Amino acid sequence: MCPPEFISSPANPLLKEVRKAINRGGLTDSGWCVAETPHLLEEALRSGCRVPAVIAADEALSAVEMCVDDHQNIRVLVVPGKLLDVSSQGVIALVEPPIVKPMLDQLALMLILDGVQDPGNLGTILRSAEAFGATELLLLKGTVNAYNSKVVRSSAGSIFRVPFLQSLDESRVLASVRHKGATLYAAMPNGAHSPAAIDLTRPSAIVIGSEGRGVSATLRSAAAELTIPTMGVESLNAAVSAAVLLYEARRQRTRA
Repeated sequence: MCPPEFISSPANPLLKEVRKAINRGGLTDSGWCVAETPHLLEEALRSGCRVPAVIAADEALSAVEMCVDDHQNIRVLVVPGKLLDVSSQGVIALVEPPIVKPMLDQLALMLILDGVQDPGNLGTILRSAEAFGATELLLLKGTVNAYNSKVVRSSAGSIFRVPFLQSLDESRVLASVRHKGATLYAAMPNGAHSPAAIDLTRPSAIVIGSEGRGVSATLRSAAAELTIPTMGVESLNAAVSAAVLLYEARRQRTRA
């Protein structure tokens, strides 16, 4: 690591750039992902991501130094704790977004997000995608930016390892599904099929709709509809639905 640099002014250009990225919910002007908390710094390094800089509250400096000590060319900028939001736990890592390619050597298990807008839901979906072996995530236009700092935080590091593309239109997504030879399924409150009755051991693509609107008419018309059986509630939220369906696909594939 480079020798620590000490910053005391809230007008520091890098701090202003980070705050701007957090406020607008995306990458910094320099193209870096804002990863808050010591855990996400560790996850970024564990995932082999390049970390150009770490902003550390003065009370967190020793922990940051231990974490990045073996990594050359990481700038460590030390600031008074009052300049960092409490949710950062005194550490903000600036991470170069990794290029994670789809898992071409595995049977396709694609997850398509159609307008999911809650950052916590998307972060949880990224964790489920990694846990249950989704081969890629396709985020349609209108879905929350995957580099929103709240998404990054709730993904617990999975964002650095799960292949995804975002800001896609429906025609490109449908073309990708056809190219992979996958069957398209749409999660619906009153669909015709239970997931357990569908053969998810074959190449599959599952659409999760927005929290308010659901799956678009275009995608519904191209898909078979799936409904997760429930008791006492009409439907599950986007993150829970994605986790249940990915788990069912993994269960079937493990048994097969």
